[in-house]
Amino acid sequence: MIPLRDMLPSRRFPIVTVSLIVLNLLVFLFQGYLAMQSPYRDDWITERSEWTHAHLEEPPIFNPDYALATGQRTRSTQPNVVEIKRDAWLQTQYSLIPSELLSGKDLPPLIPIPIWFTLLTSLFLHGGILHLLGNMLYLWIFGDNVEDAMGPVRFLGFYILCGIAAALAQIAIGPSSSIPMLGASGAIAGVLAAYFMLYPQSRVLTLIPLFFFLRIVAVPAVFLLGFWFLLQVVSGARSVGSSGGVAFFAHIGGFLAGLFLVFPFRQRHVPVTLWRIIQRRHAARR
Repeated sequence: MIPLRDMLPSRRFPIVTVSLIVLNLLVFLFQGYLAMQSPYRDDWITERSEWTHAHLEEPPIFNPDYALATGQRTRSTQPNVVEIKRDAWLQTQYSLIPSELLSGKDLPPLIPIPIWFTLLTSLFLHGGILHLLGNMLYLWIFGDNVEDAMGPVRFLGFYILCGIAAALAQIAIGPSSSIPMLGASGAIAGVLAAYFMLYPQSRVLTLIPLFFFLRIVAVPAVFLLGFWFLLQVVSGARSVGSSGGVAFFAHIGGFLAGLFLVFPFRQRHVPVTLWRIIQRRHAARR
């Protein structure tokens, strides 16, 4: 199921939602620009033995999982030499690497910022155009109403905290992983959870493939987003023990964070509709 738009208009221009979408697009364009304008003569970038003089306790050895996760490869077999394709360089540097974050050791390619800052930078990197467009579609459809309910400043804080919670959830599943984590989907999962709680009865025009036919149906948000979350849980359970691929537990962690954070981050006059419905039904059964 592919959501196309919701039927709940926002009361004001969603400045933060639009700004996040623009920023993600600009970063993706910058990734492409760096690939096209590389000063290197061929498609490979090399960093050499200066790493042996870094402040690390041991000489850093490039882990090929870096390249594997981005569909690239390393050509070097020397312990202190990395050669990686230039179009994966930015993603590899500023993605979140669980093993690096937990050990505090930055393996090549090195970055000029603290490792913990990749919790933030990884939220604005994407591995491909479909990855980017899919995330931005969901943010565009559901972000404006959640921003309406929270206000711009609170919404930005909510988005970032959900993204960090999503990353930590994925790290908890694979703390020793050297696979780069990147993308806004964990933070956007938190936005979906907030919409799920605030506007469960809102209808979302959804493209549903039925064999060889396509139908557009208005689906209640509680069913659409509930089904999305269930799909992440099932897919996450199946992915345990595998390497690479989609970070399903980041989606799960971001969604769960959004379910709880919506309470303190919403404006006081905005009701958490789904919670009220649950309370009323519980009271009616007594």
